[in-house]
Amino acid sequence: MKKAVLFFGLFAMLAIQANAQKKGNYRSSSNGVGNYNTALGIRLNPWVVGFTVKHFIQGPHAIEGLVTTNTNHKTNVTFTGLYEYNWNIGVPELNMYAGGGAHVGFYDRRDYDWDRYTSKGKGTYVSPGLDGIIGIEYTFKNIPLNLSADLKPYVQFVGPTNYLGEEIGGISARYTFK
Repeated sequence: MKKAVLFFGLFAMLAIQANAQKKGNYRSSSNGVGNYNTALGIRLNPWVVGFTVKHFIQGPHAIEGLVTTNTNHKTNVTFTGLYEYNWNIGVPELNMYAGGGAHVGFYDRRDYDWDRYTSKGKGTYVSPGLDGIIGIEYTFKNIPLNLSADLKPYVQFVGPTNYLGEEIGGISARYTFK
């Protein structure tokens, strides 16, 4: 799973860099949100670490992709896709956002389902689910940096738990592309 996370992160970085070089800045400051088209970085909380990429598709509408792993259970990985609506809250560099999406997680049975691990042995289960997100972000004017903090509640459809509390929120630091 570590290789999959690393591969996805490198692929996303290369794809975004290529996309940023061929496109002009189609976003105008008149829409009142942010001053970047795409941002790539890391997402953290005390239990989860991963990659994040956010791209504005038109005006205040953005999509965000997350690839995260648990710091204690490094064989587990979650892929998340989100739609986010952004709005300015007074200061030109400060925005709030809210939206939702879906995820799919790959979890080691030993880490999250001890009863099945003891009865059936090693194994991995796949757990899809739905996510919500609400947060705030600040984009610096003079340096290509975006900082955000959010809450991301979710529900899973299969697996031993329908909710993993350690993935509910996080902070992100992203490099911005104009």
